[in-house]
Amino acid sequence: MALIRSWAVGVLVLVVTEYIQVTAVYDKVVGLEGVDSFATALVFVHIPNLFCVVLATWAAARVHPQPWRHVPAHHVAAACAVPAAGQLLLLSLQPDLVSVSSLALWMSTGVLLAGCSMGLLLDKWWEG
Repeated sequence: MALIRSWAVGVLVLVVTEYIQVTAVYDKVVGLEGVDSFATALVFVHIPNLFCVVLATWAAARVHPQPWRHVPAHHVAAACAVPAAGQLLLLSLQPDLVSVSSLALWMSTGVLLAGCSMGLLLDKWWEG
């Protein structure tokens, strides 16, 4: 039950933050034609995605109850499963990203790993 509550909060935060990112940043700045440079992709796609992953990981970690918070594998699964599932969903919906030579795949994977790490570190810092 502890995992389900963490995952539910993670899904809620990830969906809300990604919706805000898509409607406020991506649709207004990038548009349908996509990005034209690495810098544009970094600023308007990957950095906002990083904030979404950090917030979802942190929120899921915060609601993960005791005594499971102190079991590292359980806590990481509770906090990082939703962003990882979101990454798998993205890859299944956009098969052009699945190529190992695709820079977008490596950038989104880096964002996932960095965001989960930062979310867990933020949780540890918040806990004191």
